[in-house]
Amino acid sequence: MEKQYKIVIDALGSDKGPETIILGVSMALKEFPNLSITLVGPEGLINEKIKELGIDQSRLKIIPAEETITNYENPYTGIMNKPQASLVQAMKEAGKDDEDYAGMITAGSSGAILMGSFRFLADENKTRPCMAAILPNGKGSYTALVDTGATIDCSSGQLHSFAKLGSDLMRRMYQIEKPRVGLLSNGAEPTKGNHLVKETFPILQEDKEINFVGNIEGNNTLTGDVDVIVCDGFAGNQVLKNVEGMAKRIITDIVVLSKKRNRPEFMEVAQYLMKSYDISALGGGIVLGTRKLVIKARGNSDERAIVNLSRMIINHASGEAVLTKKEREDALR
Repeated sequence: MEKQYKIVIDALGSDKGPETIILGVSMALKEFPNLSITLVGPEGLINEKIKELGIDQSRLKIIPAEETITNYENPYTGIMNKPQASLVQAMKEAGKDDEDYAGMITAGSSGAILMGSFRFLADENKTRPCMAAILPNGKGSYTALVDTGATIDCSSGQLHSFAKLGSDLMRRMYQIEKPRVGLLSNGAEPTKGNHLVKETFPILQEDKEINFVGNIEGNNTLTGDVDVIVCDGFAGNQVLKNVEGMAKRIITDIVVLSKKRNRPEFMEVAQYLMKSYDISALGGGIVLGTRKLVIKARGNSDERAIVNLSRMIINHASGEAVLTKKEREDALR
């Protein structure tokens, strides 16, 4: 019998509204017959959409929740003062050991997700959670970027922890025995970098459990020379946004040139690049340091992203890659 998986999905928090999340849930249930979903959100709307979309209710559990924690609220205050918020309810549900959930998906506030993850889903070591992103690299594989915005001002000890968590992620998800770890800096030499980078370098170098290969510059982040890139949340968020922004700019230029020169064959290149650098298709932000896999969907995620993130959790739970090499090749065809 095929192994069954259960995940929790927060219906609120998306820029596109709960309707899009619910549609994604419907698509995920059809895509994965071995998946059951607990959906947390406005019960009336969910029931209305169940009838409209013909959702299989035998594999769907609903937990009513009308409140949400916005990006404008203090994360700690939101988590503490809104116990009925959909994010809080979803995390409490995901943390139930007797339910054996594989993970959860939410498009909620990043700060609240990190605060809630530490409060409700922290591992046995009470590790401070951080957020990673999986990026496609030039060698047809993937590189984990840690941290991508969870902790803006970091200590060297936190970057050390990020290196360990990122290595564990790539070891588990891509079966890389000794993930190569690079420290983001403004130069490859050990003497380069700000105070934090210089302080962190010898710590990573001395930890024999980490396969530290030295500093890595921003222009080499997608070459595939390292499997994990470690940095503070401010720098990591800039790398993530710059990769996406530059990809969009190049794709736009190709499309404009294709129309201007009447060269429709250029569109094939544009379409390839759109699929290669569709970060939402690869997955959202992965919260590390938690007992259950927590994925932060992008605020503008569409229904297809919910399907991809569900696949991501199933693959993680089954010991497969977040997005297998074959799945990436299929997506790029």
